[in-house]
Amino acid sequence: MLVFQVHFLLIPFLMSIMGAAQYLMQDAALLSYIDQRFLSLEKRLEKCNQDVLEYVDEFRDFSRTVLSRLAGLEADKAKVKSEVENLLSRIDHAQRDIDYFRSITESNTCVEVHEDLVKQQLLEEAEEKKRLQLMLNASCDYMLAGIRSLKIVKKTGGKHGSWMKDPGKKHSKIYLLSGSVNNVILEFANIMAFMENNHTLKARRVLLPLPWEGTGHIIYQGFLFYHRHGSLNEVIKFNIQKRNVADQMLLPGAGRIPAYQLSPQTKIDLAVDEQGLWALHAEPETGGNIVITKINHGTMAVEHSWDTPCSSKGAEAAFMACSTLHVVYNSPSGGTSRIQCVYDVLGVLNTYINPGLHFPKRQGSHSTVHYNPKEKQLFAWGDGSQIIYKLHTQEKV
Repeated sequence: MLVFQVHFLLIPFLMSIMGAAQYLMQDAALLSYIDQRFLSLEKRLEKCNQDVLEYVDEFRDFSRTVLSRLAGLEADKAKVKSEVENLLSRIDHAQRDIDYFRSITESNTCVEVHEDLVKQQLLEEAEEKKRLQLMLNASCDYMLAGIRSLKIVKKTGGKHGSWMKDPGKKHSKIYLLSGSVNNVILEFANIMAFMENNHTLKARRVLLPLPWEGTGHIIYQGFLFYHRHGSLNEVIKFNIQKRNVADQMLLPGAGRIPAYQLSPQTKIDLAVDEQGLWALHAEPETGGNIVITKINHGTMAVEHSWDTPCSSKGAEAAFMACSTLHVVYNSPSGGTSRIQCVYDVLGVLNTYINPGLHFPKRQGSHSTVHYNPKEKQLFAWGDGSQIIYKLHTQEKV
Protein backbone atom coordinates (compact mmCIF):
# COMPACT_ATOMS: atom_id res chain seq x y z
CA MET A 1 0.00 0.00 0.00
CA LEU A 2 2.82 2.36 0.88
CA VAL A 3 4.70 1.51 -2.32
CA PHE A 4 1.67 2.29 -4.36
CA GLN A 5 1.35 5.69 -2.74
CA VAL A 6 5.03 6.53 -3.36
CA HIS A 7 4.66 5.51 -7.02
CA PHE A 8 1.57 7.61 -7.31
CA LEU A 9 3.45 10.67 -5.99
CA LEU A 10 6.51 10.17 -8.21
CA ILE A 11 4.59 10.20 -11.46
CA PRO A 12 3.57 13.93 -11.28
CA PHE A 13 7.04 14.87 -10.09
CA LEU A 14 8.73 13.11 -13.00
CA MET A 15 6.25 14.60 -15.40
CA SER A 16 6.97 18.12 -14.12
CA ILE A 17 10.71 17.53 -14.50
CA MET A 18 10.26 16.33 -18.03
CA GLY A 19 8.10 19.32 -18.83
CA ALA A 20 10.71 21.70 -17.47
CA ALA A 21 13.42 20.00 -19.53
CA GLN A 22 11.27 20.31 -22.60
CA TYR A 23 10.79 24.01 -21.94
CA LEU A 24 14.56 24.41 -21.47
CA MET A 25 15.24 22.73 -24.80
CA GLN A 26 12.72 24.97 -26.52
CA ASP A 27 14.30 28.06 -24.94
CA ALA A 28 17.76 26.91 -26.03
CA ALA A 29 16.54 26.40 -29.59
CA LEU A 30 14.89 29.83 -29.53
CA LEU A 31 18.08 31.46 -28.24
CA SER A 32 20.10 29.65 -30.91
CA TYR A 33 17.71 30.83 -33.58
CA ILE A 34 17.84 34.42 -32.32
CA ASP A 35 21.63 34.27 -32.18
CA GLN A 36 21.81 33.01 -35.78
CA ARG A 37 19.48 35.80 -36.90
CA PHE A 38 21.60 38.43 -35.14
CA LEU A 39 24.74 37.00 -36.73
CA SER A 40 23.05 37.14 -40.11
CA LEU A 41 21.94 40.74 -39.50
CA GLU A 42 25.43 41.73 -38.35
CA LYS A 43 26.97 40.23 -41.49
CA ARG A 44 24.45 42.02 -43.67
CA LEU A 45 25.05 45.30 -41.81
CA GLU A 46 28.80 44.83 -42.19
CA LYS A 47 28.41 44.18 -45.92
CA CYS A 48 26.10 47.19 -46.22
CA ASN A 49 28.65 49.39 -44.45
CA GLN A 50 31.41 48.07 -46.72
CA ASP A 51 29.26 48.75 -49.80
CA VAL A 52 28.60 52.31 -48.56
CA LEU A 53 32.33 52.91 -48.11
CA GLU A 54 32.97 51.58 -51.62
CA TYR A 55 30.19 53.80 -52.99
CA VAL A 56 31.73 56.82 -51.21
CA ASP A 57 35.18 56.08 -52.67
CA GLU A 58 33.68 55.51 -56.10
CA PHE A 59 31.69 58.76 -55.88
CA ARG A 60 34.79 60.65 -54.75
CA ASP A 61 36.75 59.33 -57.75
CA PHE A 62 33.83 60.16 -60.03
CA SER A 63 33.69 63.70 -58.62
CA ARG A 64 37.39 64.18 -59.25
CA THR A 65 36.97 62.94 -62.82
CA VAL A 66 33.99 65.24 -63.44
CA LEU A 67 35.79 68.28 -62.01
CA SER A 68 38.87 67.48 -64.07
CA ARG A 69 36.83 67.17 -67.24
CA LEU A 70 34.95 70.38 -66.47
CA ALA A 71 38.28 72.16 -66.09
CA GLY A 72 39.40 70.64 -69.36
CA LEU A 73 36.17 71.78 -71.03
CA GLU A 74 36.82 75.33 -69.81
CA ALA A 75 40.32 75.23 -71.27
CA ASP A 76 38.97 73.68 -74.48
CA LYS A 77 36.34 76.43 -74.62
CA ALA A 78 39.04 79.12 -74.51
CA LYS A 79 41.10 77.21 -77.07
CA VAL A 80 38.12 76.77 -79.40
CA LYS A 81 37.28 80.48 -79.05
CA SER A 82 40.85 81.40 -79.95
CA GLU A 83 40.85 78.98 -82.89
CA VAL A 84 37.51 80.37 -84.12
CA GLU A 85 38.88 83.93 -83.94
CA ASN A 86 41.97 82.80 -85.81
CA LEU A 87 39.84 81.02 -88.41
CA LEU A 88 37.68 84.10 -88.94
CA SER A 89 40.79 86.22 -89.39
CA ARG A 90 42.24 83.77 -91.88
CA ILE A 91 38.95 83.68 -93.79
CA ASP A 92 39.01 87.47 -93.95
CA HIS A 93 42.61 87.37 -95.16
CA ALA A 94 41.78 84.76 -97.82
CA GLN A 95 38.70 86.68 -98.97
CA ARG A 96 40.86 89.63 -99.99
CA ASP A 97 42.91 87.46 -102.33
CA ILE A 98 40.26 85.15 -103.70
CA ASP A 99 39.54 87.29 -106.77
CA TYR A 100 43.24 87.44 -107.57
CA PHE A 101 43.71 83.70 -107.18
CA ARG A 102 40.64 83.08 -109.31
CA SER A 103 42.05 85.28 -112.06
CA ILE A 104 45.42 83.50 -112.20
CA THR A 105 44.27 79.91 -111.62
CA GLU A 106 44.31 77.87 -114.81
CA SER A 107 42.07 74.91 -115.46
CA ASN A 108 43.48 71.45 -116.03
CA THR A 109 42.61 71.71 -119.73
CA CYS A 110 44.48 74.00 -122.07
CA VAL A 111 42.61 77.29 -122.36
CA GLU A 112 43.57 79.99 -124.80
CA VAL A 113 43.80 83.35 -123.04
CA HIS A 114 42.04 86.06 -124.95
CA GLU A 115 44.01 89.22 -125.63
CA ASP A 116 41.25 91.32 -124.13
CA LEU A 117 41.55 89.42 -120.83
CA VAL A 118 45.31 90.06 -120.75
CA LYS A 119 44.76 93.76 -121.39
CA GLN A 120 42.08 93.85 -118.71
CA GLN A 121 44.40 92.17 -116.19
CA LEU A 122 47.23 94.61 -116.98
CA LEU A 123 44.81 97.50 -116.63
CA GLU A 124 43.61 96.22 -113.26
CA GLU A 125 47.20 95.82 -112.04
CA ALA A 126 48.01 99.37 -113.12
CA GLU A 127 44.90 100.69 -111.37
CA GLU A 128 45.82 98.73 -108.23
CA LYS A 129 49.29 100.25 -108.29
CA LYS A 130 47.83 103.75 -108.66
CA ARG A 131 45.41 103.04 -105.81
CA LEU A 132 48.23 101.92 -103.54
CA GLN A 133 50.34 104.94 -104.46
CA LEU A 134 47.40 107.22 -103.72
CA MET A 135 46.64 105.42 -100.46
CA LEU A 136 50.25 105.66 -99.32
CA ASN A 137 50.71 109.19 -100.62
CA ALA A 138 53.92 108.05 -102.29
CA SER A 139 56.06 111.06 -101.55
CA CYS A 140 59.14 109.05 -100.51
CA ASP A 141 61.87 109.51 -103.07
CA TYR A 142 64.82 108.18 -101.11
CA MET A 143 66.19 104.81 -100.07
CA LEU A 144 68.47 103.63 -97.29
CA ALA A 145 72.11 103.56 -98.42
CA GLY A 146 73.86 102.85 -95.14
CA ILE A 147 74.01 103.27 -91.37
CA ARG A 148 76.47 105.98 -90.44
CA SER A 149 76.99 105.73 -86.70
CA LEU A 150 75.58 104.63 -83.41
CA LYS A 151 75.09 106.35 -80.10
CA ILE A 152 74.45 104.39 -76.91
CA VAL A 153 72.16 106.76 -75.03
CA LYS A 154 71.75 104.70 -71.86
CA LYS A 155 71.84 101.16 -70.51
CA THR A 156 68.77 100.35 -68.46
CA GLY A 157 66.41 97.40 -68.29
CA GLY A 158 66.84 93.77 -69.27
CA LYS A 159 67.50 92.01 -72.57
CA HIS A 160 64.05 92.76 -74.01
CA GLY A 161 62.37 96.12 -74.33
CA SER A 162 61.75 99.12 -76.57
CA TRP A 163 62.06 102.88 -76.42
CA MET A 164 60.89 105.57 -78.79
CA LYS A 165 59.59 109.03 -79.54
CA ASP A 166 56.19 109.84 -81.00
CA PRO A 167 56.89 110.94 -84.60
CA GLY A 168 53.31 112.17 -84.92
CA LYS A 169 53.69 114.79 -82.16
CA LYS A 170 55.80 117.95 -81.88
CA HIS A 171 56.95 117.25 -78.31
CA SER A 172 60.28 115.59 -77.52
CA LYS A 173 59.03 113.08 -74.95
CA ILE A 174 60.79 109.75 -74.57
CA TYR A 175 58.86 106.55 -73.84
CA LEU A 176 60.41 103.44 -72.27
CA LEU A 177 58.66 100.06 -72.29
CA SER A 178 60.79 97.45 -70.49
CA GLY A 179 60.31 93.70 -70.77
CA SER A 180 58.46 91.42 -73.17
CA VAL A 181 55.40 91.23 -70.87
CA ASN A 182 54.50 94.32 -68.87
CA ASN A 183 51.85 97.00 -68.40
CA VAL A 184 53.88 100.08 -67.35
CA ILE A 185 54.99 102.89 -69.68
CA LEU A 186 57.63 105.33 -68.43
CA GLU A 187 57.25 108.79 -70.00
CA PHE A 188 60.14 111.31 -69.82
CA ALA A 189 59.92 115.01 -70.67
CA ASN A 190 62.95 114.79 -73.00
CA ILE A 191 66.06 112.75 -73.68
CA MET A 192 68.10 114.67 -71.07
CA ALA A 193 65.66 113.63 -68.32
CA PHE A 194 65.89 110.05 -69.60
CA MET A 195 69.70 110.08 -69.45
CA GLU A 196 69.87 111.17 -65.79
CA ASN A 197 71.03 108.59 -63.24
CA ASN A 198 67.78 108.73 -61.26
CA HIS A 199 65.75 108.76 -64.44
CA THR A 200 62.91 106.62 -63.02
CA LEU A 201 62.13 109.36 -60.48
CA LYS A 202 61.70 111.83 -63.34
CA ALA A 203 59.31 109.59 -65.25
CA ARG A 204 55.54 109.68 -65.44
CA ARG A 205 54.15 106.17 -65.01
CA VAL A 206 51.27 105.14 -67.25
CA LEU A 207 49.53 101.87 -66.35
CA LEU A 208 47.85 99.83 -69.07
CA PRO A 209 44.62 97.95 -68.25
CA LEU A 210 45.80 95.12 -70.53
CA PRO A 211 49.50 94.08 -70.62
CA TRP A 212 51.55 93.89 -73.81
CA GLU A 213 53.34 90.90 -75.31
CA GLY A 214 56.67 91.01 -77.13
CA THR A 215 58.54 94.21 -77.96
CA GLY A 216 56.83 95.19 -81.21
CA HIS A 217 54.75 98.10 -79.87
CA ILE A 218 54.84 101.63 -81.28
CA ILE A 219 53.62 105.09 -80.22
CA TYR A 220 52.03 107.26 -82.89
CA GLN A 221 49.77 110.33 -82.76
CA GLY A 222 49.44 110.06 -78.97
CA PHE A 223 48.40 106.40 -79.01
CA LEU A 224 50.25 103.24 -78.05
CA PHE A 225 49.63 100.35 -80.46
CA TYR A 226 50.58 96.94 -79.08
CA HIS A 227 49.91 93.19 -79.18
CA ARG A 228 47.77 92.24 -76.16
CA HIS A 229 49.34 89.59 -73.94
CA GLY A 230 47.46 86.27 -73.92
CA SER A 231 45.72 86.89 -77.25
CA LEU A 232 46.52 85.33 -80.58
CA ASN A 233 46.46 88.43 -82.78
CA GLU A 234 44.64 91.26 -80.97
CA VAL A 235 46.15 94.72 -81.45
CA ILE A 236 45.21 97.36 -78.86
CA LYS A 237 45.05 101.12 -79.47
CA PHE A 238 45.63 102.88 -76.13
CA ASN A 239 45.20 106.64 -75.53
CA ILE A 240 48.23 107.63 -73.45
CA GLN A 241 46.81 110.94 -72.15
CA LYS A 242 43.29 109.70 -71.37
CA ARG A 243 44.66 106.34 -70.19
CA ASN A 244 41.99 104.22 -71.80
CA VAL A 245 41.63 101.71 -74.61
CA ALA A 246 40.43 103.61 -77.67
CA ASP A 247 40.04 100.68 -80.07
CA GLN A 248 41.23 97.18 -80.92
CA MET A 249 41.44 94.89 -83.94
CA LEU A 250 42.35 91.34 -84.95
CA LEU A 251 45.30 91.15 -87.34
CA PRO A 252 44.52 88.47 -89.96
CA GLY A 253 46.95 85.55 -90.08
CA ALA A 254 49.23 86.85 -87.32
CA GLY A 255 50.25 85.46 -83.93
CA ARG A 256 50.88 81.80 -84.71
CA ILE A 257 54.65 81.96 -85.14
CA PRO A 258 57.26 84.59 -84.15
CA ALA A 259 57.79 87.50 -86.50
CA TYR A 260 61.55 86.91 -86.21
CA GLN A 261 63.27 83.62 -85.35
CA LEU A 262 65.90 85.29 -83.14
CA SER A 263 63.26 87.32 -81.23
CA PRO A 264 60.65 84.63 -80.45
CA GLN A 265 58.96 86.81 -77.82
CA THR A 266 57.55 89.07 -80.58
CA LYS A 267 54.69 87.67 -82.68
CA ILE A 268 53.47 91.03 -84.05
CA ASP A 269 55.84 93.91 -84.75
CA LEU A 270 54.18 97.30 -85.28
CA ALA A 271 56.04 100.00 -87.20
CA VAL A 272 55.64 103.61 -88.30
CA ASP A 273 57.12 105.44 -91.28
CA GLU A 274 56.21 108.40 -93.51
CA GLN A 275 53.04 106.57 -94.58
CA GLY A 276 51.71 105.79 -91.11
CA LEU A 277 51.11 102.53 -89.24
CA TRP A 278 52.24 99.08 -90.37
CA ALA A 279 52.23 95.57 -88.90
CA LEU A 280 54.91 92.95 -89.57
CA HIS A 281 54.46 89.26 -88.83
CA ALA A 282 55.21 85.80 -90.24
CA GLU A 283 52.79 83.08 -91.33
CA PRO A 284 53.21 79.30 -91.74
CA GLU A 285 51.43 79.52 -95.12
CA THR A 286 54.22 81.75 -96.48
CA GLY A 287 56.93 79.37 -95.30
CA GLY A 288 57.77 81.66 -92.41
CA ASN A 289 58.31 84.66 -94.67
CA ILE A 290 57.39 88.10 -93.34
CA VAL A 291 54.00 89.61 -94.20
CA ILE A 292 53.45 93.38 -94.35
CA THR A 293 50.04 94.80 -93.45
CA LYS A 294 49.10 98.48 -93.82
CA ILE A 295 46.75 99.60 -91.04
CA ASN A 296 44.65 102.76 -90.91
CA HIS A 297 45.63 104.03 -87.46
CA GLY A 298 42.40 106.02 -87.14
CA THR A 299 39.88 103.28 -87.94
CA MET A 300 42.09 100.27 -87.05
CA ALA A 301 41.16 98.70 -90.39
CA VAL A 302 43.43 96.70 -92.69
CA GLU A 303 44.08 98.62 -95.91
CA HIS A 304 46.31 96.17 -97.77
CA SER A 305 48.65 93.23 -97.23
CA TRP A 306 51.82 92.02 -98.97
CA ASP A 307 53.52 88.62 -98.80
CA THR A 308 57.26 89.25 -98.99
CA PRO A 309 60.16 86.93 -99.87
CA CYS A 310 62.02 88.07 -96.75
CA SER A 311 62.49 85.11 -94.42
CA SER A 312 61.96 85.33 -90.67
CA LYS A 313 64.66 82.67 -90.17
CA GLY A 314 67.84 84.25 -88.86
CA ALA A 315 66.04 87.58 -88.44
CA GLU A 316 66.10 89.51 -85.16
CA ALA A 317 64.12 92.67 -86.09
CA ALA A 318 62.76 94.72 -88.97
CA PHE A 319 61.50 98.24 -89.67
CA MET A 320 59.58 100.17 -92.30
CA ALA A 321 61.07 103.29 -93.90
CA CYS A 322 59.55 105.08 -96.88
CA SER A 323 57.11 102.19 -97.61
CA THR A 324 60.03 99.76 -97.64
CA LEU A 325 60.64 96.79 -95.39
CA HIS A 326 64.19 96.39 -94.03
CA VAL A 327 64.88 93.05 -92.28
CA VAL A 328 67.76 92.85 -89.80
CA TYR A 329 69.59 89.51 -89.52
CA ASN A 330 72.12 88.21 -87.03
CA SER A 331 73.56 84.96 -85.68
CA PRO A 332 71.89 83.00 -82.84
CA SER A 333 74.82 83.75 -80.53
CA GLY A 334 74.75 87.48 -81.34
CA GLY A 335 77.17 89.22 -83.65
CA THR A 336 77.20 92.11 -86.12
CA SER A 337 73.67 92.92 -87.28
CA ARG A 338 73.08 93.43 -90.99
CA ILE A 339 70.20 94.28 -93.33
CA GLN A 340 69.99 91.53 -95.92
CA CYS A 341 66.46 91.82 -97.27
CA VAL A 342 64.72 94.97 -98.51
CA TYR A 343 61.22 94.92 -100.00
CA ASP A 344 59.64 98.06 -101.50
CA VAL A 345 55.86 97.77 -101.71
CA LEU A 346 55.62 100.62 -104.24
CA GLY A 347 58.92 100.42 -106.12
CA VAL A 348 59.51 97.37 -108.23
CA LEU A 349 56.51 95.38 -107.07
CA ASN A 350 56.99 91.74 -106.06
CA THR A 351 60.80 92.03 -106.16
CA TYR A 352 63.36 92.56 -103.45
CA ILE A 353 67.03 93.37 -103.06
CA ASN A 354 69.81 92.21 -100.76
CA PRO A 355 71.92 95.28 -100.00
CA GLY A 356 74.05 93.67 -97.29
CA LEU A 357 74.03 96.82 -95.14
CA HIS A 358 75.97 96.27 -91.90
CA PHE A 359 75.29 98.10 -88.67
CA PRO A 360 78.28 99.92 -87.09
CA LYS A 361 80.58 97.46 -85.32
CA ARG A 362 78.92 96.29 -82.16
CA GLN A 363 78.68 92.70 -81.00
CA GLY A 364 75.32 91.65 -79.61
CA SER A 365 71.71 91.45 -80.72
CA HIS A 366 68.67 93.69 -81.03
CA SER A 367 65.36 93.20 -79.26
CA THR A 368 63.76 95.98 -81.36
CA VAL A 369 64.69 98.36 -84.14
CA HIS A 370 62.16 101.15 -84.83
CA TYR A 371 62.40 103.86 -87.49
CA ASN A 372 61.50 107.44 -86.57
CA PRO A 373 60.40 109.19 -89.80
CA LYS A 374 60.49 112.62 -88.16
CA GLU A 375 64.19 112.42 -87.22
CA LYS A 376 65.26 109.87 -89.88
CA GLN A 377 66.90 107.73 -87.19
CA LEU A 378 66.61 104.22 -85.80
CA PHE A 379 65.73 103.75 -82.13
CA ALA A 380 67.01 100.33 -81.09
CA TRP A 381 67.18 98.22 -77.93
CA GLY A 382 70.27 96.01 -77.80
CA ASP A 383 71.09 93.80 -74.80
CA GLY A 384 69.60 96.32 -72.36
CA SER A 385 71.11 99.39 -74.06
CA GLN A 386 69.09 102.14 -75.73
CA ILE A 387 70.77 103.00 -79.04
CA ILE A 388 70.27 105.59 -81.79
CA TYR A 389 71.49 104.83 -85.31
CA LYS A 390 71.91 107.64 -87.85
CA LEU A 391 71.03 106.76 -91.44
CA HIS A 392 72.59 107.58 -94.80
CA THR A 393 70.02 107.87 -97.63
CA GLN A 394 70.06 108.46 -101.36
CA GLU A 395 67.47 109.08 -104.06
CA LYS A 396 65.57 106.12 -105.41
CA VAL A 397 66.55 105.04 -108.88
